[in-house]
Amino acid sequence: MNELSLHILDICQNSTKANASLISIIIEESTKKNTFTIDIIDNGDGMDKETLERVTDPFFTTRTTRKVGLGISLFKMAAEQSNGFLTILSEKTKGTSLKCMFELNNIDRAPLGKIEETIAILLLNAEGADIVYKHVVNDLIYIFDSREVKEVLEDVPLTDLNVIVWIKDNIKEGILNIHKEETL
Repeated sequence: MNELSLHILDICQNSTKANASLISIIIEESTKKNTFTIDIIDNGDGMDKETLERVTDPFFTTRTTRKVGLGISLFKMAAEQSNGFLTILSEKTKGTSLKCMFELNNIDRAPLGKIEETIAILLLNAEGADIVYKHVVNDLIYIFDSREVKEVLEDVPLTDLNVIVWIKDNIKEGILNIHKEETL
């Protein structure tokens, strides 16, 4: 995967399959620390200790449709190629927390890509799960919370095409604005 947003999509799809009702995606860019960090936290089923120990092995998967599970192992490899790391904490019935850190200015760090598309796909396929997306650039913060949007929309579903277009535009503009403010 040549964009980090595709890794995020893969991990969040795992969260929805694990019955998560809330998925938080936090991206922090720090020029001071030279880090680019992605945290994905869910309140899904979680993993037992044995599964957690094997989850980064590309030849392990809980899926029955294939014999390999490349998603997390590829994400880990992408982080390690840019002087970073991937850690996962999980507890059965309590959810999972994944942290992936990259060196911000490393030439091998993949670009974030179209995170607004990733969030839109998740909302269309999350089977009712709420998504909180927080993007931090040094001290500037942008937050999207599907629960707040649902509250404003009342009876209009998040899957309505006009709502999805607005969400994508809002996320894209929000991230551009915090990057623009950072350079001022």
